[in-house]
Amino acid sequence: MTDLLTRNTDDSGITTLTLNQPDRRNSLSMAMLDALSEALTALATDDATRVVVLAAAGKVFCAGHDLKEIRGQLDSQEFQLALFNRCSEVMQQIVNLPKPVIARVAGIATAAGCQLVASCDLAVAADSSRFATPGVNIGLFCSTPMVALSRNVSRKHAMEMLLTGEMISAARAEQLGLVNRIVDESLLDETVYTMARTIAEKSGHTLKIGKGAFYRQVEMPLAEAYDYTAKVMAENMRADDAREGICAFLDKRKPEWRDS
Repeated sequence: MTDLLTRNTDDSGITTLTLNQPDRRNSLSMAMLDALSEALTALATDDATRVVVLAAAGKVFCAGHDLKEIRGQLDSQEFQLALFNRCSEVMQQIVNLPKPVIARVAGIATAAGCQLVASCDLAVAADSSRFATPGVNIGLFCSTPMVALSRNVSRKHAMEMLLTGEMISAARAEQLGLVNRIVDESLLDETVYTMARTIAEKSGHTLKIGKGAFYRQVEMPLAEAYDYTAKVMAENMRADDAREGICAFLDKRKPEWRDS
C-alpha cells in the first residue's frame, strides 16, 4: 500500500481504504487510481475482509481528477484516454468487488469524486458534505462521472447536476438517492461502522451472490430479470450457508456461517 492510500482491517472484517493526499484534495491522479486498483484487486480475494469502507483524510473527500496533472498533459490524447479509461476501470472494480463497499463522505465530492461515491454500494455522508459534477464550468463535461451518477439518481436530477455544475447539499443528495444517510459529522464514524458491522455479520458467500445479482438484474428487462434472479435464488439454496441460515432461523439460534 502506498502513502497515497492507507488500509486498515479490524477484528470485524471491515477494511477501511483511506484516500490520503489531503494536500491535493485527494484527487484521482493516475497514481491514486493505480493505488486504488491495486488495493481493490487484493481485497477481492482477501478472506479477512467482509466489508470495505472508502474514506478520505482531510476536509475534502475527493475533488475529482488532478487538474494540474491534466494540464501537464493537455497535448497528449494518449494520456487523457488512459486516465479516463483507468478511472472507469476502478469504478467498475468497486461495482464488481464481491464485498459491499460503503463510502464514508466528509467534505466535498466533486466530478470523479462524486462518481466515486455513486459507484459505491452504499454511502453515508456528514451533513456538511457537498456534491457536484462541475466539469461544465471548465469546458469539460463530466461524461464518465455521469455513468455512475445516472445509475443512482433520476435522469432529470442527473442532468440538472451535469448541466448546471452547481454544488448540492448533503440533504439534497440524500433526497436524490446519491447517499443513503446524512448525519452530524460527530456521528459519521459511528453510523458508518455500525452499518458495516451489521453487514459483516452476514454470510460472505450470500453477500457476494446478492451484490453480483443486483447489478446484473438492474439493467435487464423485467421478465428477464425475474428469470435470472429465480435461477440465482435456486442456486443460492444449494449453498451451505443458505441451509444453515434456514435451520438456524427455525431453531431460533444464531447461524454459524461457513461462507460457502
